[in-house]
Amino acid sequence: MFRRSAVAVTACAVLAATTTACSSGFDKNENGPEQDTGKGQSLRVLVAVSGDAETKAVKKATAAWEKKSGHKVTVQLAKDIDQQLAQAFAGNRPPDAFYVNSDQFANYAKGGSLYAYGEKVPDKEDFAPQLRKAFTHKGELVCLPKDFSTLGLVVNTEKWKEAGLSEKDYPDTWDELEKTAAKLTKGKTAGLVTTNEYQRLGVFMKQAGGWITDSSESKMTADSKENAEGLGFAKKLLRSGSMKYAKQVDTGWAGEALGKGRAAMIIEGNWLAGAMKQDFPDVDYKVLPLPEGPAGKGTLAFSNCWGVAKESTHQKAAVDLVRHLTSAKEQLASSDAIGVMPSRESVMDEFAKEHPESAGWAEGDAYAQSPVTVPGFTKVLDQFNSDLQSLSTGKPATILSTLQRNGEQALKKGD
Repeated sequence: MFRRSAVAVTACAVLAATTTACSSGFDKNENGPEQDTGKGQSLRVLVAVSGDAETKAVKKATAAWEKKSGHKVTVQLAKDIDQQLAQAFAGNRPPDAFYVNSDQFANYAKGGSLYAYGEKVPDKEDFAPQLRKAFTHKGELVCLPKDFSTLGLVVNTEKWKEAGLSEKDYPDTWDELEKTAAKLTKGKTAGLVTTNEYQRLGVFMKQAGGWITDSSESKMTADSKENAEGLGFAKKLLRSGSMKYAKQVDTGWAGEALGKGRAAMIIEGNWLAGAMKQDFPDVDYKVLPLPEGPAGKGTLAFSNCWGVAKESTHQKAAVDLVRHLTSAKEQLASSDAIGVMPSRESVMDEFAKEHPESAGWAEGDAYAQSPVTVPGFTKVLDQFNSDLQSLSTGKPATILSTLQRNGEQALKKGD
């Protein structure tokens, strides 16, 4: 869409023949561009979806808002949302609303790319406190969390039965997970499949009592014996062959490995539910809480917020769209379609009642660790993920030492 400016009227005349009619009525926003206050505005929404199920859910929800508001929404599917947003911001042509991952939020907020609307939402307190914290910058709630997910242990029930296992054999500890994964590994089927990134392998660090930073994210804690123990356990599973990365079983991600029978167990989040329903509807699976490590239970939590561009000329309409998309009704509908959990506390009981199959994921809400949200930390984590590719042959202490050093440098720059 053309970026509205001082030449908006001329642009309308030029574009009228090829696009939807331009809206009239612009108000000057002292903190950004002129705002379109007219009827029939055209908004662009950029999303990074987990699959067809999420695409359909987003388009259905935006269509309902179109009917109610009289505005028009074009939903664009991102191939690489971080790259596309960076280019859009640099070119002053950002989408009006878009997904913002929690581990990228601080970069956008610090860079001034986001319109901070969160504090203006009357019922903002209904959103879970830990999610509001993830999308707060300098004490101000910037954007509303759209939903959240945790990681669980997902079992292919057919593979489970074929191995002669029952519900009594569900692993509760690392030792039990190791033995079960070995028993389930047979032929082209790996006992456990995940991906080579801290967003999955980090559960072992957490279960061992460690994490990348302290709770305030002001001090690096990567180079610790707890983290080394966590990655050491993951390395042991990889070396034994009972755990493999998704690409090692010729699949793009763990959900595909589960659906194609290449994995008997996987570590994945709630988005799996929608993908399995869409791509592998005949595959039965069971979601369990992740087994405990030396320090007890541990999982990771993930969320996106609905960002609104500071350079958008449709901020009021975009916020109204976001409030519709994050309403209790739409969040429950999204949960039904995709499997993610609502970010509103007021509907969690209803979600749990309607989705008992997600209990293994929902349990993790009580002790989940959120991703690192430090500005400028993305490159540090990218390097960490790159190093984790060779975890089976590398030394956990060396990988963590590099993470510690890189992280300290990033924190120093961010001061």
